[in-house]
Amino acid sequence: MKLTGAEILIESLKKEGVEVIFGYPGGAVLNIYDEIYKSDFRHILVRHEQGAVHAADGYARSSGKVGVCLVTSGPGATNTVTGLATAYMDSVPLVVFTGQVPTLLIGNDAFQEADIVGITRSCTKHNYLVKDVKDLARIIKEAFYIAASGRPGPVLVDLPKNVILDSTEYAYPEEIDIRGYHPTYTGHIYQIKRALDLIYKAKRPVTYVGGGVIISDAAEALYQFITTLGIPVTMTLMGLGAFPIRHPLSLGMLGMHGTFQANMAISESDLVIAIGARFDDRVTGKVDEFAPNAKIIHIDIDPTSISKNIKVDIPIVGDCKKVLQSLLKEIVAREEETEKIEGRIKPWLEQIEKWRGKHALAYEQEDVIKPQYVVEKLGELTKGEAIIATEVGQNQMWAAQFYEFNKPRTFLTSGGLGTMGYGLPAAIGAQVANPDKTVIDIAGDGSIQMNIQELATAVQYNLPVKVVILNNAYLGMVRQWQELFFDRRYSYTCMEKIAPDFVKLAEAYGAAGFRIEKIKDVEPILKEALAVKGPAMVDVIVEKFEGVYPMVPAGASLKQMLLV
Repeated sequence: MKLTGAEILIESLKKEGVEVIFGYPGGAVLNIYDEIYKSDFRHILVRHEQGAVHAADGYARSSGKVGVCLVTSGPGATNTVTGLATAYMDSVPLVVFTGQVPTLLIGNDAFQEADIVGITRSCTKHNYLVKDVKDLARIIKEAFYIAASGRPGPVLVDLPKNVILDSTEYAYPEEIDIRGYHPTYTGHIYQIKRALDLIYKAKRPVTYVGGGVIISDAAEALYQFITTLGIPVTMTLMGLGAFPIRHPLSLGMLGMHGTFQANMAISESDLVIAIGARFDDRVTGKVDEFAPNAKIIHIDIDPTSISKNIKVDIPIVGDCKKVLQSLLKEIVAREEETEKIEGRIKPWLEQIEKWRGKHALAYEQEDVIKPQYVVEKLGELTKGEAIIATEVGQNQMWAAQFYEFNKPRTFLTSGGLGTMGYGLPAAIGAQVANPDKTVIDIAGDGSIQMNIQELATAVQYNLPVKVVILNNAYLGMVRQWQELFFDRRYSYTCMEKIAPDFVKLAEAYGAAGFRIEKIKDVEPILKEALAVKGPAMVDVIVEKFEGVYPMVPAGASLKQMLLV
């Protein structure tokens, strides 16, 4: 059966089980959009191509499926770059289809031509320029396989217009075998036994968990591992939700804005068990003083991440879930040694409790609304069951610190790239993937304006996303750095006189708009907004000069925390 390239794309997406596409049409992809029109595919029309990638990203993170988006050539394609880089840094599985000028015009500066393959080479896991329609089905199969396997990531497929129009016999590959690409999923048993030997000798062990645990659906195996051995656990920003935050063995988040007890535990430990984490600079602080007296075990599916930033003693390459399951089998076989751990590390756990009590996460609520109070209220009203997306900055850190994440895939944030404007479209994608769940974007008054046009998308599809703006009239995190390290020279960070009326703006888009200015109104108005059937935006006027603490200054060790 002969099909056009556009028809092959649609049929291939069906074979991959794709349920929704986020996109924006244009001349180079009109034939594909015509096929979508004829099919029963669900398509979400965004208002900007960056929003399409972030929405596909939020869909993928919250569901565990591959997110898909479709855009046109030239500026449509280049507008995806920030979203691709965001997904690449955080290991999110996406397949992004871009239109392209006909192959004969490539390199001739044709209308709406851009070398998107060259542009995105450094921020995609892999990318393709399809030159022949005969290769299209195979390439699509490979793209989905690469995006979801090993360490996940975004894959871009560039589609010249003549390839979309050309016809060929259609046969979708059942299996794929890419030479040189064979991810390792099962950890080496010798390394696993060596790791256990270190664990059974340690007196001050701590487990350091990253987003890889969530990506590999390893939360249950992690819980069994932690509770069986009784070893305390700390999570990165991307790892929040991998382990219940209120569990006695949870130390909360570590790093630049991590808890006092987490940063002290890492600094004083004699063994760090890193699982699905990459030792990024926001976690390690000063590299030379990161866990200076500790042996390090590192479990990760990506061999290039091991010993990249911090030299490790026992590397275990493999899928987090499979490696943890193998560790648990070995633990069962070494029951006597396991029973001795509790007594050996008891003084260590007592020391951690002293740290926890000394500098717990706290704030003083006075006359002006504190942003932490708003986040805590959201947690109470949603019973910790909402999916929380964030923008980037202080709002992101307050959400991480004060909303209690107890389940995986409930916290969506741009960790590696720190992309302002991520939260609203990501929340839209999460709401599409989880229609029965409450989805909230915790935003700042600066970052929400980066992709605020996507409120129209939420209204068009009646997606009941709630946006809660912690409005401090500043680019808050940058202002905090200016306060601490630039002698309060607030260079171009004040937004007070140039901010829009967010209530009127929400209403202009057709969403519900609310404003909170007094403490007594926080709970009732948040309740009212959460009860709205469609999208709603809540503008909360908060303390202008509130800071995010603890804070580890750039270049300092984790022990050198600013606490107020």
